[in-house]
Amino acid sequence: MDASNNATRRTEDIALDLLKFVAAHANLGRTASAATPGFAPSSTPKAEDQVDTILALYARCREAVEKK
Repeated sequence: MDASNNATRRTEDIALDLLKFVAAHANLGRTASAATPGFAPSSTPKAEDQVDTILALYARCREAVEKK
C-alpha cells in the first residue's frame, strides 16, 4: 500500500468513528422505546429511511473530516 491509500483509509476510519459517535448520541438507527414516559413516537421510521439518514450523515462526516 502506498501513502495515499493509507491516508484515504484513515479519513474513512475517522469519519466512521465520528458517525458512530453522533449516531449513538442522537439515537439513530434504534427504534423508539414505548416505555419512555412523556414521549410517544408519532410513527416508526422505515428501515429505508433510517439507512438513508445514516448514509447522509456518513457523507457529512467524511466531508467534515476531509476539510480538516
